[in-house]
Amino acid sequence: MNRFSEVYGFPRGELNLGNWRTRPYNVFSFHNVEEVLPVAMTAGQPGEAEAGTTGEGALDGLRVDISGEKHHWSDFLKLSESDVFLAMKEGRFVCEWNAAHVDPARPHLLFSVTKSVTGMLCGMLEDEGLLDMSAPVSRYLPEAEGAGFGNATLQQLADMRTSLAFDESYLNADGDYARYRRATGWNPPVEGAQAETMTELLLSIDQRDEPHGGPFEYASPNTDMLGVVVERVSGRRFMDLLNERIWKPLGARTKALMTLDSEGAPRGAGGMCATARDMARFGEMVRLGGQINGHRVVSQHWVDDMLTNGDRKAWQNGNFSEFFPDGRYRNCWYLTGYESGAYCCIGIHGQWVYVDPKSEVVIVKLSSQTLPMDEELDLKCLSFFRQVCDAL
Repeated sequence: MNRFSEVYGFPRGELNLGNWRTRPYNVFSFHNVEEVLPVAMTAGQPGEAEAGTTGEGALDGLRVDISGEKHHWSDFLKLSESDVFLAMKEGRFVCEWNAAHVDPARPHLLFSVTKSVTGMLCGMLEDEGLLDMSAPVSRYLPEAEGAGFGNATLQQLADMRTSLAFDESYLNADGDYARYRRATGWNPPVEGAQAETMTELLLSIDQRDEPHGGPFEYASPNTDMLGVVVERVSGRRFMDLLNERIWKPLGARTKALMTLDSEGAPRGAGGMCATARDMARFGEMVRLGGQINGHRVVSQHWVDDMLTNGDRKAWQNGNFSEFFPDGRYRNCWYLTGYESGAYCCIGIHGQWVYVDPKSEVVIVKLSSQTLPMDEELDLKCLSFFRQVCDAL
């Protein structure tokens, strides 16, 4: 057995487009996505390389209560198939944990945490008067006229309040979701199936009989469409815009990556890869009202809108209501409804950016969980985050 097999549990030659999101292959692929998929990256490295881990730091000796059982905090990370965990307090990194197989300096796939970045780029373009979130998609993509997305507003996309004939079923192998995965380049082609680009797929989704603007219903194509609009409106590639407007002002230390479809369109719903430290800086910037290092990244107005708006009734009538009973969803961010005012970005397979304004803590947890969705484990993670914030 060679060194690669010893670390990752499989021969390198076994990794392919058909298995890269499954265990054990994902323990490698989630922080080496460019070896599986075509990617774009931020232009150049915005900052110098950082010093190594902060170690156990401020959480030294902390034991957490998970479903009535006490665990050392790092043991819970192992149990939840974590790759990287990082906590920042008042803008300083105070503890860090990395799995043995992970190089924390390599960008990790964020899955739907990407949505929160895409939503912020939309907010920046609206601040500049280049788009209107209350306008329909067809204003910016005339080819969407008559399609399911055509008369939905950008805000409805950003708040997951569209009425689309689409089922977000991650384990689907032969239906619309599998077709969506193929169009984004994340699944291998199927013999006899027509090849299509991501944008072609998005424009083919029908509207249901119900009007847009109803309850929250999670559907990743909403944010992929926002990514297409970002490029169309700005006249820039998604990653070039990200680099200029977010990555450089953040003082990010490592290149970010974005997976691309066959024509180079970005997966604005789930294709971004970044390090935990750079995503902690992203969360800290939002905690500080849209600015960091003396740079205004996004307007205070956009942050205030994200924190205070969003239809609570739409959330309560939606399909994630049991997750945050008092929550909301606005501009591609989850508002927990907790007394602390915490808000977060969440991605499948265990990706989190959790911001707690009361304790002034930002937590990032990146993982290679076996299941895409594990509601019981997600609730344990939320309990874990709250206990960490209390300890810090």
